[in-house]
Amino acid sequence: MNQITISDITVDVVRKDIKNMHLAVYPPTGRVRIAAPLNVNEDAIRLFAISKLGWIKRNQRKFSNQERISPREYKERESHYFLGKRYLLRIKDTVGAGRVDLKGKTYLDLYVKPDSSLDYKKSVINEWYRTELKKMLPDMIQYWEKKIDVKVDYCGVKQMKTKWGSCNIEEKRIWINLELAKKPIHCLEYILVHEMVHLQERHHNDRFKAIMDYYLPNWKQLKEELNSLPVSHADWSY
Repeated sequence: MNQITISDITVDVVRKDIKNMHLAVYPPTGRVRIAAPLNVNEDAIRLFAISKLGWIKRNQRKFSNQERISPREYKERESHYFLGKRYLLRIKDTVGAGRVDLKGKTYLDLYVKPDSSLDYKKSVINEWYRTELKKMLPDMIQYWEKKIDVKVDYCGVKQMKTKWGSCNIEEKRIWINLELAKKPIHCLEYILVHEMVHLQERHHNDRFKAIMDYYLPNWKQLKEELNSLPVSHADWSY
């Protein structure tokens, strides 16, 4: 990958075995990326980017105006989210290992030792998020494997800086962003289906979109909803 600069905007350029150039502006930071055919020279890529400058800036403004969640301090009655719902944090003393419990529809109880650091509190909650996602994913994967007629050999959860999900097509391995534990479950399902469809079609081309339309007709609305939800400064730096 290399980069070009157009009107103070940095553009990532990725060469691929494709026929046409594809432009994308990614949330939450407004990162710009052009996928270009192997035989297209840099001047042609630059001209293409210049011709799309207005569209790029409009999309970057949309993401820059998106609501941001300030870094969490893991203190009493701070707001935390799980599956799109807001909970108030309560800190509970414990002598054992840290753990998290949901109490009804209002509270997220964090059990930690009294002298626990902010980083430790964060790690306990993130591990709980990871565990909860891993509970939900197998049934979801099994359902969509049958529907789409693909096979996922592995699905993991990790913190990712710029993507909601990723797919290694050769190894049939999917990664889901830990942040999706905070979003509504239908947003998690949309990302999972998106990555699983890549096992049928590698590129974001018309065939990919047609497959998405067939299996998940409202995917564009789900994508818009996910990309309009508040994002975290701390977890989405780039």
